[in-house]
Amino acid sequence: RFTMCNYNVIPMRTRIIRIGNSRGVRIPKPLLEEAGLTDDVELELDGNRLILRPAERPRSGWDDAFRRMAEAGEDAMIDGDAWPPTRWDRDSWRW
Repeated sequence: RFTMCNYNVIPMRTRIIRIGNSRGVRIPKPLLEEAGLTDDVELELDGNRLILRPAERPRSGWDDAFRRMAEAGEDAMIDGDAWPPTRWDRDSWRW
């Protein structure tokens, strides 16, 4: 999941700063750009390390998943024809 940087990044030291009742770290713009970090991020704790990554959008990847399902013929309704159509289904329902 991690990618190599296009340039050499040396470890840098920074300070944790106060932001209201919270704390923050200033991240240099080139690092933000290389990591693909914009407005929303996911923050995870792994032992004594904080992992910061771009937040995935809700339902990201669904289009590809649905396309693969259709190609594999796996996009039929789960209940199939288990329920007989009602009069409303026959007379009123329109796609």
